[in-house]
Amino acid sequence: MANVSTAMAAPRTATHVSVNRPNPVSVGTIVWLASELMFFAGLFAMYFTLRAAVPEEWAVQTAKLNIAFASVNTTVLVLSSVTCQMGVWAAERFQPVRTGSVLQVNRWGMNEWMTLTYLMGAFFIGGQIYEYAALVSENLTISSSPYGSVFFLTTGFHGLHVLGGLIAFLFLLGRSFTAKRFGHHEATTAIVTSYYWHFVDVVWIALFAVIYLLK
Repeated sequence: MANVSTAMAAPRTATHVSVNRPNPVSVGTIVWLASELMFFAGLFAMYFTLRAAVPEEWAVQTAKLNIAFASVNTTVLVLSSVTCQMGVWAAERFQPVRTGSVLQVNRWGMNEWMTLTYLMGAFFIGGQIYEYAALVSENLTISSSPYGSVFFLTTGFHGLHVLGGLIAFLFLLGRSFTAKRFGHHEATTAIVTSYYWHFVDVVWIALFAVIYLLK
């Protein structure tokens, strides 16, 4: 009887259930990128529709493309995804700046990696402008032919997305420099920016394969 009374009198230990909720910023970014994917799917559909309608136009105009130059430009953009991810890993370690010499790449912080990524993205935009100027000099413009329209629309909208990414990097770096303490908010900003940048890179790989390589 005493044992029963003791058991009844003993306080019960509350069990706390831990729930790991997804980061709402990351989830919102992924949902938004899904809508952007549908937008680019529409551009791809337009490209293939016009190509099927006037195949002879493609046979003439694709010869004006500088595939070697575009390949170099593409390589720079793809490698920028690597540097961006290195910056994310530094942010996840809460390391905003380098801990050694500039030449010690393995000791770089988020700011150094993201600055390099920004420069590589800017190089890509510069290369795209150079390519546009070369095509215009060969009388290929957005209004010159169906091919010109679809080429400049697809690559142009992608270029605008790259510019958006460059603005995001400036915001990220500005927030890092002004933060009194680099913490979870700054790391989250780096992560969602990388989501967008990787998306832009993957879309360009698909565009490059379709526009420059697919015969």
